[in-house]
Amino acid sequence: MATGEIHILPTDNTPEFIFKHEGYIKIKGRGLFENNTEVTGQILNWIDEYLRNPAEITYVILAFEYLNSSSTIIIVSILRKLSQAIQQPKKLVMRWYYEEDDDDILERGECISSTLDIHIEFIVTNNIASC
Repeated sequence: MATGEIHILPTDNTPEFIFKHEGYIKIKGRGLFENNTEVTGQILNWIDEYLRNPAEITYVILAFEYLNSSSTIIIVSILRKLSQAIQQPKKLVMRWYYEEDDDDILERGECISSTLDIHIEFIVTNNIASC
């Protein structure tokens, strides 16, 4: 399995990123950042290493308060790469949390699921911060 872990704390404009080699990945918070190639490169490189020997089941938790178009592109890149685990054949479990009245976040997740042709479980929550 991939060595090391990534934990990037959230800011006012960027989500929290937690990537653990045991097969646990969480991206949570506000995605308002423009193209941050350093963070994106670090994450995509970690995923490349992880995919050399992924866990039997990789759990991906996604919980967003907001996603702008640049953040969405980055999330799509991350999920596209992670979907390669399914081809290994390993199991990928993706859960997309959204607040009940946040149709934009739900629609964005559904669009990503459809575009990448990957199954995402959509889960309503009362508070994204608690996910």
